[in-house]
Amino acid sequence: MTPSADRLGRLLNLVPYLLARPGILIADAAFDLGVTERQLREDLELLWMCGLPGYGPGDLIDMAVDEDSVTITYDAGIDRPLRLTPDEALALHVALRLLAESPGAMDRDVVHRTLAKIEKVAAAEGFAVRMPDQPERVEELRGAMDRGRALRITYYTARRDASTERVVDPMRLLLADGRTYLEAWCRSASAVRLFRADRIDALTELDEPAAPPPWAVPTDVANGVFRPTPELPLVTLRIAREARWVTEYYPCESVTPQPDGDWIVTLRAADLGWAHRLILGLGGRASAVAPPELVASIGDEARSALSAYL
Repeated sequence: MTPSADRLGRLLNLVPYLLARPGILIADAAFDLGVTERQLREDLELLWMCGLPGYGPGDLIDMAVDEDSVTITYDAGIDRPLRLTPDEALALHVALRLLAESPGAMDRDVVHRTLAKIEKVAAAEGFAVRMPDQPERVEELRGAMDRGRALRITYYTARRDASTERVVDPMRLLLADGRTYLEAWCRSASAVRLFRADRIDALTELDEPAAPPPWAVPTDVANGVFRPTPELPLVTLRIAREARWVTEYYPCESVTPQPDGDWIVTLRAADLGWAHRLILGLGGRASAVAPPELVASIGDEARSALSAYL
């Protein structure tokens, strides 16, 4: 939004805000509106010139302003706050629905009450939002956590393309990178681990309490679940335009555009097996550049596939 458009929106909301708070201190109003006192005073000066067509003294907004406070004495009909546009209402609705379905500590009653108000208006405006239902697995996990039970899970690890069985002590459910995770103390690894809910193939609630050790510290996922570190293998890919989404979905160390429109991308991989499957999944839209062992494994796979057609 441009500065002028931003100011217009602020001015249109300013009048109903002040009408509801006669005599409000300018300092308090500036704090509520997220502007400086100087900016608010400049907005008030501009409001003197706003009003109804005719633009005589009796048509303009009038107010009483002293050194510390302000009161609207004539609103010129601008007595309602701006309404959300359909796009704004839709975006807010989607965000609230996602929040309502997300695990974690929050005041769900407030979220649902706000959703109910927006949905009432949305029905009148003729649009609706349908979010995917939470998987049953998430509800099972939430129930086990509510009961404070340890779990035996069968978990699929994509980077190793293998399933393992382990006993875990749940700590919390969290939403990261758009997915629901169970954070738990893994007794096999003797460490805190994150388990994607949709990759838990089976779970059994054990007849014993969950007991993560005192030194089990929650994972910081503010910057995502995967944390590239120098000891992980560095992979270099050449990706076509259709595969550029890779640079948005995975943390990359460098992205170098090429004259032909391709990009040379370097990123850390959890292991080369994961990188191998990523490249194969991208088909002809990506190729391996480094390390040599990855290039060789992709070449072997391609030759093996080609031999099936010869």
